[in-house]
Amino acid sequence: MQYRYKTRGTCSTEMMIDLDGDTIRSVKITGGCSGNLQGICALVQGQKAEDVIRLLQGIRCGLKPTSCPDQLAKALTLAREKSPET
Repeated sequence: MQYRYKTRGTCSTEMMIDLDGDTIRSVKITGGCSGNLQGICALVQGQKAEDVIRLLQGIRCGLKPTSCPDQLAKALTLAREKSPET
């Protein structure tokens, strides 16, 4: 299942997530800190969404109330809610 998420409160603007059940097949993020986000996308590939959500939710970027990793956790949570397999 592919899911598109418009980020809020971060330099990144959009996340494209491809899930196979609860397993993350791929993540592509538009905008933001390219190197860091490419690293995050590579690290979460093949991981269980549930585990990634637990690790990334609540991470802040400086004084902002959210961050790109936190937004990824939110996107994964919403994607799992829409998935018929979870």
